Amino acid sequence: MRPNPSMEPDTWTADIRTQLDAFLDEHRAALHDCLDGLTEQEARASLVPSSTTLLGLVKHATFVEKVWFDEAITRRTRQEIGIPATPDESFILGDGATIPGIQAAYSQACEESRRRAAPLALDDVVRGNRRGPLPLRWVYLHMLRELAQHCGHADILREQILAARK
Repeated sequence: MRPNPSMEPDTWTADIRTQLDAFLDEHRAALHDCLDGLTEQEARASLVPSSTTLLGLVKHATFVEKVWFDEAITRRTRQEIGIPATPDESFILGDGATIPGIQAAYSQACEESRRRAAPLALDDVVRGNRRGPLPLRWVYLHMLRELAQHCGHADILREQILAARK
C-alpha cells in the first residue's frame, strides 16, 4: 500500500468513495505499523490507568473492523464471527497474543472489510448493527473517527515507550 494515498494529487479530485477508502486505509496502516520495532513487553506495556496498550489497541481495531464490516453488513452475530460481546473485552490480551499474530489478524480483518464493502454503494443501508439500519456512508465516517482516535492514542503510547528506551 502507498504510504499516504490521501496526499496524492489523484486522490484530491477523486470521487468521495476513493477518498474515504484512502483515508481509512491510511489509518489502518498507521495502527498496524504502530507495533513495528517494539518488543512484546513494550507492546503490552500499560502506561495509562485504563486497560489500553498498543497491542490491545490493534486487537480492538480488529474487533471494530469485524463489528462494522462483518456484523453490520452480513448480519452475523458476534458469536458467529468469533468476537467479544463488548468493546471493552476486545482490549483483553491472552497469554498467546503476539505482535505478529495481532498484526496478521488485523491485516486479515481489514482485507475482509474492503472485500465486504466493495460491492456496496455509500448510500446502501446495512442492517446488522445494534443501532439499526445505517447507510454505509455513516459506517465509513464512524470508522474514520474511531480509527483516528485510536491512531492518536497509539502515537502517544508509542512515544512514551520509545522515550523510556533512552
